[in-house]
Amino acid sequence: MPKAHLHTHLESTVRHTTIRELGGEPPVRNRPFTGFREFADQRSTVRALLREHRHFRRIAEEFCQDEAAQGVRYAEVTFTAAAHGERLGSPEMPLEAVLEGLAAGTERYGIRTRVILDHSRRRSVERLWRSLELATRYSQVVAVGLAGDESCPAAPFAEVLRAAREAGLHLVHHAGETAGPASVREALALGHAERIGHGIRVLEDPDLVAELRRRRVPLEVCPSSNVLLGLVPSWAEHPLPRMVEAGLTVTLNTDGETSLAAEYQRTREIFGYSDAELANLARASVEGSFAPAGWKARISAEIDQWLSG
Repeated sequence: MPKAHLHTHLESTVRHTTIRELGGEPPVRNRPFTGFREFADQRSTVRALLREHRHFRRIAEEFCQDEAAQGVRYAEVTFTAAAHGERLGSPEMPLEAVLEGLAAGTERYGIRTRVILDHSRRRSVERLWRSLELATRYSQVVAVGLAGDESCPAAPFAEVLRAAREAGLHLVHHAGETAGPASVREALALGHAERIGHGIRVLEDPDLVAELRRRRVPLEVCPSSNVLLGLVPSWAEHPLPRMVEAGLTVTLNTDGETSLAAEYQRTREIFGYSDAELANLARASVEGSFAPAGWKARISAEIDQWLSG
């Protein structure tokens, strides 16, 4: 099924073979994470393997190949560019290498991509300013957003987020995952969020549900990641179906922890979703994306063709 992918972190999509070739040991998950810190530390271990231009370019092109093989026509991939630039002493190199890899992936595999630059809430305001400066220099970057530990408030970053909005960038923040509905309200009001990363706890606040429904704010739901983090006991207990039934705009994503095709397959098997219901999730992802209108129309037509085929 043709689809769009809105919530995946590039560093979490690195192939196990690539991790080994870069000198690392691929993560093996046979149990949920003990908490967000273990989850973040695993990602940090992979990030540390990326040291050279060719490393970043490679993982970006491989990302395109892997996504295209699953029917993904358009992806907005999240990348922590400023952190890598700071670590390696080269502010532009990591992002420029990723953009080269994505361009090569488009040429070879036909998938279209854009980039979201994220920023950990635990890091400095100055680093977010650097992310914004990078974002404004490269047209392939469509958005910036806060990620990481949601117990850390967004308020310190308000000025930067306002500047990003004024610069014409989109804003997407992680919220309503490890923290409750208040974090989503903050992301909307102070962070000017146009989409919410995760948002699985919004059902705790009926008034917030009504607001999100009225404003048609897309929620980037990542069930496998939520289960791995221990935030939801099991796939069968995930709130995704209740979110859809509440009239929320739900998009299906991976957070980089699995393949998108597998996430759709589990949704079919565990929740009994029909082709039409899966197509609705795919359409929501396309419509909720920051892709140009022409791209959206083309992918939506492909979804309709798949459904009628």
